[in-house]
Amino acid sequence: MPTASATPGASLLAPSDHLLIMIDHQSQMSFATKSIDAIMLRNNAALVSNAARIFGVSTILTTVAEKSFSGPIYDEIKREFPGAPIIDRTTMNCWEDENVIAAVNASAKGRIVLAGLWTSVCIVGPAISALDQGFDVYVIADACGDVSDEAHERAMERMVQAGARPITSLQYMLELQRDWARAATYEAVTGTAKIYGGAYGLGIIYAKSILGADAHEG
Repeated sequence: MPTASATPGASLLAPSDHLLIMIDHQSQMSFATKSIDAIMLRNNAALVSNAARIFGVSTILTTVAEKSFSGPIYDEIKREFPGAPIIDRTTMNCWEDENVIAAVNASAKGRIVLAGLWTSVCIVGPAISALDQGFDVYVIADACGDVSDEAHERAMERMVQAGARPITSLQYMLELQRDWARAATYEAVTGTAKIYGGAYGLGIIYAKSILGADAHEG
C-alpha cells in the first residue's frame, strides 16, 4: 500500500524545470490554419507568453522565412519578451537548426514545452527529435494548429504515441501557479486569466466585482 504525501507529481511542470519553444506563430502560417480559429489561436499564444513571462520560464522564439515569406511573429508573443532574440530558420523542423540547438543546450533543461504552427510539421519535427534524444516533451495543443482538424489530431496522436504529453494553454499557466497561496504571482496570473482565460476569466471578473477585495481563489 503506497503512502501519500503532500508533494507534486514528478511529471508536473514547474517554472524552472523546462524550456518553452514557441515556433512559427506567423501570419502566413495562420492563413491556412483551420483546426482552430485564428482569434483563439492568438489568444492562447498570448496566454502562454504571459505565463512564461510571469514565471520567468526559459523561452526560445523562432520563425521560418520571416522576411521572405512567412511574416513576423505575433505581436502578442513579441511584446512579452522585449529585446529577446527571434531565431529565423530555413528548416521546417527547428530541431535541425544549429542556432536553435545551441539555445536548447544553453538552457540546460531536460524538459521541452512546444507550441506553434503547424502541428503536423513544425511541432511533430522537434517533438519526435527531442524525444529521440532523451528529452521529456510537452505540447500545448490549443496553442498549435494545422490545415485541418484531421492534420492536427493525427499529429497530436503521433506525438502522444511517441511519448509526448499534451496540455492546454490555461492548464500550462495554472500548473505553473499550482497554489493560490503563492502571492508573488497571484495577481499576474488572475489578471492574465481575466484577459485570455475565456469564461474562467469572466468568472474572476464577476467574483471581484460582486465580492470586491474579499474575492480570492483558494
